[in-house]
Amino acid sequence: MLDNLNLNSKRAAKLLNQKKIDLKQHKAKHLKLNSNNLPKILLVATYPPRECGIATYTYDLKKALKTQFEDSFDIKICALKSSSDIHEYTNEDIDLILNPESSQSLITVANKINTDKDMEMVMIQHEFGLFHKNEEGFLNFLKAIHKPISLSFHTVLPNPNKDLEKNVKDLVSTAKVVTVMTKSSADLLIDTYGINPNKIEIISHGTHLVKHQDKSLLKEKYRVSHRKVISTFGFLGPGKNIETTLNALPDIIKEHPEIIFLIVGKTHPTLFNEQGDAYMHFLKQKVNELNLKDHVQFVNKFVPLAELLEYLQLSDCYVFTSNDPNQAVSGTFSYAVSCGCPIVSTPIPHAKEVLNDGNGLLFDFGDSKQLATQVNGLLNNDELRQHMRMKGLHASSATSWENAAILHAQVFSKHIEKPIKLRYKKPQININHLLNMTTDVGIIQFSNINTPDIESGYTLDDNARALIAACENYKLSQNPTDTELVRKYVNFILKCQRDNCLFLNYVDKDKKFTNQNNEVNLEDANGRAIWALGYTYYLMEEGSDLDITLLQNIKYAINQFNLKIQHFNSPRALAFTIKGLYYFNLKMDDKKITEIINEAANKLVELYNFHSDIDWNWYEPYLTYANSVLPEALLFAWKATGDLRFKHIAKDTFDFLISKIFIKNSIRVISNQSWLIKGLEEKTVQTGGEQPIDVAYTILALKEFNTIFPMEDYEDKMELAFSWFLGNNHLKQIIYNPCTGGCHDGLETQNVNLNQGSESTISYLLARFAFENL
Repeated sequence: MLDNLNLNSKRAAKLLNQKKIDLKQHKAKHLKLNSNNLPKILLVATYPPRECGIATYTYDLKKALKTQFEDSFDIKICALKSSSDIHEYTNEDIDLILNPESSQSLITVANKINTDKDMEMVMIQHEFGLFHKNEEGFLNFLKAIHKPISLSFHTVLPNPNKDLEKNVKDLVSTAKVVTVMTKSSADLLIDTYGINPNKIEIISHGTHLVKHQDKSLLKEKYRVSHRKVISTFGFLGPGKNIETTLNALPDIIKEHPEIIFLIVGKTHPTLFNEQGDAYMHFLKQKVNELNLKDHVQFVNKFVPLAELLEYLQLSDCYVFTSNDPNQAVSGTFSYAVSCGCPIVSTPIPHAKEVLNDGNGLLFDFGDSKQLATQVNGLLNNDELRQHMRMKGLHASSATSWENAAILHAQVFSKHIEKPIKLRYKKPQININHLLNMTTDVGIIQFSNINTPDIESGYTLDDNARALIAACENYKLSQNPTDTELVRKYVNFILKCQRDNCLFLNYVDKDKKFTNQNNEVNLEDANGRAIWALGYTYYLMEEGSDLDITLLQNIKYAINQFNLKIQHFNSPRALAFTIKGLYYFNLKMDDKKITEIINEAANKLVELYNFHSDIDWNWYEPYLTYANSVLPEALLFAWKATGDLRFKHIAKDTFDFLISKIFIKNSIRVISNQSWLIKGLEEKTVQTGGEQPIDVAYTILALKEFNTIFPMEDYEDKMELAFSWFLGNNHLKQIIYNPCTGGCHDGLETQNVNLNQGSESTISYLLARFAFENL
């Protein structure tokens, strides 16, 4: 009978596989037909190799959009180049060149835009200085464009005269949408210029995600060990007002004789063409006059991004000085925020907005005495600097370039005529943070941002999940060296098994079991251990790169545990165990193991029969965590036993779960702050408290159901679920951190939990691996 069942299953699987292949070929053909005429978005701005803040901004924006999305739109660049500019655009990124001073150039480019049938939107990066020599011609250029225009104001000036007010209103009248970088800029447009607030979108200046490094090691690298470091950076010019900090240094040195002030950056290219290094010479003369040679260091160059981020991370304080109270935003300021560098700043609108509520310190324009007081107070207070660091990191996380790209893509989608389906681009697999979190013992439980917290110790749970991720990585690479991770996690799990055949979960940094093992029900952790061991035994063939002794130890551990499974009642423990034993028995082909799977599955069926009714197809009177593993386990039980009851209940309950967590075009897993209670669904649904692990388990279950029911749209839901990690969530913020390879610990109501612990990182990797052999 079992032979006939296996034969029928193989035939069914072959038929379903052919249907999947046909469906995939149809989708691939459809994508290919549409890839050549994606909607074009034209960014009109300065662009590298020109050295200016807007050029860097535009480059970062385009890069972020291309990294974050695929097969959604085609970003094009129209680079500004006036007659006096000496740089040449030889970059392949450049599609058009516009001379804003030439009326003929403006007319020519407008015509090219209008005649391009695939051009759907033109986004202008606007700064008054870029167009001041031909304002009328620029306005006529905007009026001549027949495509939707997005106007991005980098500066909004307060107290405008009548001419300026009219100019801004005329510019805005040509645009379908206006973007600004701060709320204060939006308020100015609304209250001072009378712009319709429905026309305005706020998209903060992008910041770079940073892999945080040890400050002392960075100071050693740049030869400033044992120094307190304050810094500033950017293109130099009188508007930077750096002399304010130089004048403050004598008072700072009195309290901190070890201080050094790093001035990172060279003279602004436009200013250099007009005046040479006059401002730099002025600053150096002031250093001599104030006898500050031992306390000031000039880094006179255009600093590459990686080096710049290191300078900011080694700084104990970043000082932003400006003599322009109307400066709306500063890119340099945003870089410092992203590095978690405590900031002391003049009160430009951007600073007042970002540094409120204790996020930083302000001082009056040109007031060196006040600056010295603020810097000394900050350097004297380690706790305050740490507080500001964490506040800054949380603030900058929301404004990362990845998140800025998401908000810009939504603007495109909302305001162009051709429908855009935003397709999030999957990052390349990166296990660096997994490796970073793993010691000779196993994988550490928690991290502070991306730094492993060894004090948190280890858990069986995390090492079991890590073992599955390591197996998936080995399955892809087939690299013998990748079995070292597998071996490490297997050994951890085996050492957690006690003489009573069960596993303990909590291990401290000194490899000792903790008292938590006596205080917490460990059934679920035991189930996860069997899932990991069973899958490993199935995947790692005898004669593979995993030694046979370890495989025999896995086999012994599972067989010993099977003596206890009959006493388990936790539905998730039963579910994880079913998954592990299913894989284990693919190799063992043992009727006794099939009977154990059948018995465990029947317990889930009993729970289902007791709690389900017409409107509630579930195993419990609530939906909590790891929900998807329950129907997934019954699907495995059907595959193991052939009992159709398991298949039908699995399908009904999984579809019920999907109806609760997929909302429109995104997933919203059950909040750990308030479970979804039967009969009280509307009252218990809560935003926030979404965990990466629940998204990952859902993706794994979707993949399994897709193999059995390939025409049920489960594969598309896999894509939707995975896009949660990439920003398709209620905050529109990325959860995965491409800089480290880690994953943030959760999506809360108003922010992302920035720590990148092992559970969240492994969850992301399990979800990402699921697409590799789809």
